[in-house]
Amino acid sequence: MGNSVRVLVTGGAGFVGQHVVRALLARGDDVVVADLNPFPDASAPVIQEVGDLRDPEQVARAFNHDVGAVIHLAAITSVLQSVNDPDGVFRTNVLMTHYLLEQCRLRGVDRFVFASTNAVVGNIGNETIDEKSPLAPLTPYGATKASAEMLLSAYSASYAVTTVALRFTNIYGIGMQLKDSVIARMMKAALVGGGIEIYGDGEQVRDYVFVTDAVSSILLGLTLSQSNVLTIGAARSVSMNVLHQLTCVATETAIGATHVAGKPGEMPAVIVDTSRARGLGYAPAYTLEEGLRATWLDFRAAAKSAV
Repeated sequence: MGNSVRVLVTGGAGFVGQHVVRALLARGDDVVVADLNPFPDASAPVIQEVGDLRDPEQVARAFNHDVGAVIHLAAITSVLQSVNDPDGVFRTNVLMTHYLLEQCRLRGVDRFVFASTNAVVGNIGNETIDEKSPLAPLTPYGATKASAEMLLSAYSASYAVTTVALRFTNIYGIGMQLKDSVIARMMKAALVGGGIEIYGDGEQVRDYVFVTDAVSSILLGLTLSQSNVLTIGAARSVSMNVLHQLTCVATETAIGATHVAGKPGEMPAVIVDTSRARGLGYAPAYTLEEGLRATWLDFRAAAKSAV
């Protein structure tokens, strides 16, 4: 890629998308934001295409702006929603990806970075997940992301589109006030003196990657000359109980916790090996403790400004 390119960011008005858009603008790229919602900063110098990317005509309109690369973040990411509405999640996560890749094929766009998930792998117990782990998703959400990865592979091989699938762990950080993930719930509980629910014994372990570290991997993906699949995380897994303790320390608050029955089919562990990504230059900057503290300061500042 040259010094500047016009990048289409799907889901650019979302939590991760906003960080990606700002990072692209900061380095001098032109940005087209395609989302159901407008980009929240009306003063940002972005081209906006507000509409439903499940409509192939809307996808075509987004590409009319002389797009040179695509960062595809738009998706339904709720596992519960995927179980309750598998057809809707398929249309959003698979058909949308197909329509975007089709426009790349038709218009000669040869760079496509995709936000995937470690959930494509499924339950391998306490074994370490890497790019060679077999795909065996446990939920329709994981299956749709695996399906999309297969489309990337096919378009890469058949049409010379350089595709990079980034299998993220749990992304958290500044600007996640609208999220319903566990860290967001803990932060909200700390603000109001409330509590959270922890499933089962709380010993299930997960990996948490700070949002700006996730963004750095996306920008890295744009620079790769060959298609690839990369596992992206902090490469440090902690139990829900430890995460709760660390968040209490970061917020200087005794966040209440109630243990409730575990969810059926919940994975006991997500432990990832990020060495392939690190070998290409991925270098996460935030420890979990630093990330939780930065997230808390952001939550607290947002709560004050809302008063």
